Amino acid sequence: MIREAGSNSDLSDAAKAKSDIEIIKLEDARKIYQMGGSKVNALGGVTLSFKRGSFWAIMGPSGSGKSTMMNVLGCLDHLSSGRYILEGRDVSTLDDDSLSEMRLRHLGFIFQSFNLIPQLTVQRNIELPLYYLGWEAGRSADRARELAEKVGLKERLNHRPSELSGGQMQRVAVARALANDPQIIFADEPTGNLDTATGKEILGLLTELNEQGKTIIMVTHEMDVAAYSKQRLHMLDGLVGRVEGAEE
Repeated sequence: MIREAGSNSDLSDAAKAKSDIEIIKLEDARKIYQMGGSKVNALGGVTLSFKRGSFWAIMGPSGSGKSTMMNVLGCLDHLSSGRYILEGRDVSTLDDDSLSEMRLRHLGFIFQSFNLIPQLTVQRNIELPLYYLGWEAGRSADRARELAEKVGLKERLNHRPSELSGGQMQRVAVARALANDPQIIFADEPTGNLDTATGKEILGLLTELNEQGKTIIMVTHEMDVAAYSKQRLHMLDGLVGRVEGAEE
């Protein structure tokens, strides 16, 4: 369980007031890949918005465009055309360095394969984004200890990934994703390498983070995983097939 400082685990009044604000907006978003002599429309002109504090699952069969959508929203890839507005800023035309800066300062990521550095301890893995942000060592260590405690790993700070279970490694990944206090957390098949019980624990953590005001955008192909989200975006052939749960 993620324990939040203070006695009120509900959203603050300020957070509630912001909950109907669009944190992400796509306008005629298109992504075209050149595959040999042909072009593939991975995104075929998507217009869509995500509200602050929402919890989305992006779903669809292989080749539907869901991974491309995640990469674009996470500033891991550029649009071929169209606009992407992130927290009020048009990031559509940013260069790679500027996109990297946006990821580092504003976004958090959780991956199916954990993406931990095996040579580093739990503490150092959690601290890694803060190192790149230029945090002082003592402050980074304090933040890592705080986050490790929140995800139930305060006794594992000096362990390396090889000494952890899959669920513990994913908890480290959750803590690392929170290091820079992002407003948006992207989770790419976060339970794909976990057993059912451990997967439910990780989904419980994501639910708690959403209840505390974080926007969660999760890619999954499993309906029981998607059931934890409040909104579901079904992709098909690079387009939005249907949307469930979103307010008009």
